[in-house]
Amino acid sequence: MTAQSPSPIVQVLPETAPFSEEQRSWLNGFFAGLLSLDNAGLTALSPAENAAVMAEAEDGAPWHDPSLEMAERMTLADGKPLPRKLYAAMAQQDCGQCGYVCETYSAAIASGAEARLNLCAPGGKETLRQIKALVEETGASTTTTLTDAAPARELGPKGRCRENPALATFLSRRKLNGEGSEKETWHVEFDLAECGLDYVVGDAFGIVAQNDARLVDAVIALLGARPDAEIGGKPLRDTLMEDCALGPAPDSLFQLISYVTGGEARAKARRLAAGEDPDGDLDRLDVLGALHKFSQARLSAEAFVEALDPLQPRLYSISSSHNATPGRITLTVDAVRYRIGSRPRWGVASTFLAERVAPGDKVPVYVQRAHGFGLPANPATPVIMCGPGTGVAPFRAFLHDRQATKAPGRNWLFFGHQRRTCDFFYEDELQGMKDRGFLTNLTLAWSRDGEKVYVQDRMRERGGEFWSWLEKGAHFYVCGDAKRMAKDVERALVDVVAVHGGRSSEEAIAYVASLRKSGRYQTDVY
Repeated sequence: MTAQSPSPIVQVLPETAPFSEEQRSWLNGFFAGLLSLDNAGLTALSPAENAAVMAEAEDGAPWHDPSLEMAERMTLADGKPLPRKLYAAMAQQDCGQCGYVCETYSAAIASGAEARLNLCAPGGKETLRQIKALVEETGASTTTTLTDAAPARELGPKGRCRENPALATFLSRRKLNGEGSEKETWHVEFDLAECGLDYVVGDAFGIVAQNDARLVDAVIALLGARPDAEIGGKPLRDTLMEDCALGPAPDSLFQLISYVTGGEARAKARRLAAGEDPDGDLDRLDVLGALHKFSQARLSAEAFVEALDPLQPRLYSISSSHNATPGRITLTVDAVRYRIGSRPRWGVASTFLAERVAPGDKVPVYVQRAHGFGLPANPATPVIMCGPGTGVAPFRAFLHDRQATKAPGRNWLFFGHQRRTCDFFYEDELQGMKDRGFLTNLTLAWSRDGEKVYVQDRMRERGGEFWSWLEKGAHFYVCGDAKRMAKDVERALVDVVAVHGGRSSEEAIAYVASLRKSGRYQTDVY
């Protein structure tokens, strides 16, 4: 949902969320209590932005910053009610992968409306542990202490939520990097004609991927089980391939291991389950690594599967426009491959898209509506977009959409990567838009071509013009890395406002905050 379709704050909750009347009443009261000003003054904002303003009216939600460490966020939330503490425990990316935004997921857990505590994919085990601790400390409803089992719920529209994906046809992939690149990035295309899904630019696309068969077979071998052993009416191999997360070993697996081992092994398993790192090897303990470390443990296949987290869908920013290419959707995907020690590791969904899915295959997918990230309602509004690397994805979509709808507003794209010769994604497209005058400015930054130059450096270099665009009503968008890039870009934005707007540091920070509140500064970070 974007700024183009304002609605009351309660609609920040997922349309398909299974709230009872009592729970909805609690949530409505919770959100209403956050705001001491008239809601009528917020009708120009998106639901997610409404939520942010409401939160700031109460306490500023100073922890809502993905660059802050967990300890810092929890300190800022100290003394707050449970929903606010849970909010601080989330990854703060508002990515939507959980089906909520951080604030509404927190409220749903606190109310007892959401039993699953492990949906915050970016926060991972750190967030899950903190949420569990908070729920246990406050003695919240026992239904919220369950970690994996989801309550029975009415499924939302097919292809519109993670619980009820549709089937889309995988069409093709092509590599975007040239020879000499250190990256592996793919332009991926799906056909939506059969499933009938549509989307708006700014939305994300959920992929229900499968684990790599090589990893699954290695896990089964260490487990000492038969691949065809039946688990809940399904062969073990299929269950591990399709349903179980095989990344970082969950605390519940270490708890299980502690029950079937003794002595030093049991003590270490218990410490690992508590979040400690007794041997300094926690970063290597994915599910396969945990089985190797505790090879003496004899685990039944059924108990082992029950101890694993469910395999989560992955969300990707959409890099196409339904208005420009109806029935098709494209993604821009970095294949995640790395090594820890002697073992190769692979990103589940990224390598699924890069090598394992074949043209013509049907893939479970869903469209995740955007929360406060989308084009301005007025097509004449100028837009400035900052998307290094795969962060260019939604801005390619923005540009194709504005081109298809003949939006008269000016367009400025900041793009950066390592090397121009091999990492300039969509170069022909973007240069063509620039040559035709549709893309007013195309500002590039390369970090490995001699001097290291980043997009935030280019923002400062073009500060005068940047400020002029802002003063003429431009919306500013950022997509990409949450921990470093987005924070560096925001610092550059504050600097531009201070230097070229003639404001003090405090005034510049307040100006940027006002841009965010009004929906003129939007981020899609991960």
